Amino acid sequence: MSDAVRDVTATIARLFVYPIKSCAGVEVREAVLTETGLEFDRAWMLVDEAGVFVTQRELPRMQLIRPQLKHFDMVLRAPGMLALHISLNEVEEPVRVKIWGDEVAAYDMGDVAAQWFSDFLGQRLRLVRFDPEFKRRSSRKWTGDAEAFNQFNDGYPVLVTSEASVAGLNERLAAAGRLPGGQPVGVERLRPNIVLAGVEAHDEDRLDLFTVETGEGAATLRPVKPCVRCPIPDIDPATATVSPEVGDMMRTYRANARMDGRITFGTNAIVIEGVDRVLRVGQAVSADYVFE
Repeated sequence: MSDAVRDVTATIARLFVYPIKSCAGVEVREAVLTETGLEFDRAWMLVDEAGVFVTQRELPRMQLIRPQLKHFDMVLRAPGMLALHISLNEVEEPVRVKIWGDEVAAYDMGDVAAQWFSDFLGQRLRLVRFDPEFKRRSSRKWTGDAEAFNQFNDGYPVLVTSEASVAGLNERLAAAGRLPGGQPVGVERLRPNIVLAGVEAHDEDRLDLFTVETGEGAATLRPVKPCVRCPIPDIDPATATVSPEVGDMMRTYRANARMDGRITFGTNAIVIEGVDRVLRVGQAVSADYVFE
């Protein structure tokens, strides 16, 4: 990288937590930062009978499962289903499950939860919770000298994008007459944890360390890897219908040479400092942009 930098000040515009991997997210005003990302993010996951994770890639209807985080429960709702209450403080049997190339320790959440998900999604599934004593490391190829951990994320603790990046995608879709259903796409399709305001489109790709002023001390995150995109952005969060407009448009301008030409949108970040501090919407974010 070159030494060319310029200071930037942005703000946190939106925060999202995804309690169950690949189900709908929960927009929050504040979230505790942990070493594995935002508290409760990807703490639960669905697995098949072989203990292998499943996602919207195979089961788009997972997007219709909507969690709410209460004081002591996670309440799950889905079309045609009675609400399911999952205790935030209870688990059942220890199990081993597989996510990508990792086998990790987890806890099964019981037969009632398993039946609820199996009924809605049409195949035999189990809900599991990540064992917080297990250390699932992010790839040192991308984190370098920093050791970073995550739960059931695809590989890194925090995903960051910006309002301007999503606006730029919508401008291109509108100009091509390819807005899905004639409506702009929401940031929910991109499934970020942190959405920044006050930066230009895709400036998050060029951030060095960025610091959030929490009022309790600084929280520092480091972008480490562009987020390679799978087909999930083509799934409408409101209906779970699949159409190709978003992915097709990304392919016209988001091929990333660093990632062997694969499509990227947003950046994966790791937590350097500030565990147990609270991130809130409206907090200032300071960083340097680094240009290659």
